[in-house]
Amino acid sequence: MEEQFRPSSYTPSPSAVWNWLRLQARLLLDFQFKTIYRDLKNILPGIKGKVLDVGCGQSPYKQLFNCRGISYCGIDIYEAGRFGYKNSESLKFDGQRIPFPDASFDYFLCTEVLEHVEEPQKLVDEIYRVLKPSTAGVITVPWSARFHYIPCDYYRFTPAALSRYFKNFKSQKVVPRGSDITVVASKIVVIYYWSIKLSNNALLWPVKLIAAIALFPLAILAVLIGHLSLILRIGSKDDPLGYTIWLEKA
Repeated sequence: MEEQFRPSSYTPSPSAVWNWLRLQARLLLDFQFKTIYRDLKNILPGIKGKVLDVGCGQSPYKQLFNCRGISYCGIDIYEAGRFGYKNSESLKFDGQRIPFPDASFDYFLCTEVLEHVEEPQKLVDEIYRVLKPSTAGVITVPWSARFHYIPCDYYRFTPAALSRYFKNFKSQKVVPRGSDITVVASKIVVIYYWSIKLSNNALLWPVKLIAAIALFPLAILAVLIGHLSLILRIGSKDDPLGYTIWLEKA
């Protein structure tokens, strides 16, 4: 089974202006990315010490750290290239055993990774093992998300399940990202993108052009409503885009 829709991964660009424009576009249109970025921006700049980014991909959130205060290490699976990731700075591992001694890191980051791990508890336990005592970290997982990175997408986690996975940590805080209103807005934006995506069949181009024009007002309205739902915190938190989990080790 092939994945029909996969948004391009966000990779910080060497060009400051181009990077800023790409980031603003992503924050405007991709609500999953926006809510993760929003949560991490509130805490990562203040982190210091050795940081482990588990399943780092293109390291899209590395730029949020204060580079003068951290030693950053990103790790990803050997097969990361098959999903479009080309991060020459990341350390490769088997996805199970993190290749570092006990108590090696002061902080960890793991964004939108756990759903792709066949045995999540093993990876969570490994993260716990390589953390120093009295340290912390953050994990994000999707809730309302399409089947992605096929076939390596195995789970959607409820807050109850997440609490059990992180039971060894001294404290945990599971926070929903967005609401059911944000989810609907996000789906409409994706549908619009899909409706205008060019096809190899030239006969479909006029149809897609008509669809792009006809659905444009709806897409704009969806973007506006999605951002308002985040700003005003309206809608049900029981059906969010995903969850951010703040963790602290004893």
